[in-house]
Amino acid sequence: MSETTICRLDELTDGEGRRFDVEGHRLAVIRIADAVYVIGDRCTHAEASLSEGEVDVATCHIECWRHGSSFSLITGHPDALPATRAVPVYEAHVRDGDVVVAIADAGADTNAGANA
Repeated sequence: MSETTICRLDELTDGEGRRFDVEGHRLAVIRIADAVYVIGDRCTHAEASLSEGEVDVATCHIECWRHGSSFSLITGHPDALPATRAVPVYEAHVRDGDVVVAIADAGADTNAGANA
């Protein structure tokens, strides 16, 4: 696992997603208050960018803008059709105001939060 600083926390808008490309991974980074969630940015139904979706801050879910599937920011699992497979979830935290994400090293399982 390698850790990568992707931005400052104050660069993220509360309750919105933002896309980052890190070490070959397309990430949706979502800020809710002082917490940061990082999931794979591709909807498993139609590969739309999840970072462009609407965030439900009360339930920690993000809705795909294309067909309405909703994904947990905590587990990556969908709770609304048409998506049936989870998206990857990445460990993230804030350190000294920086958003840091852990990316699995090459050859490691990068879909820890997803169904096969």
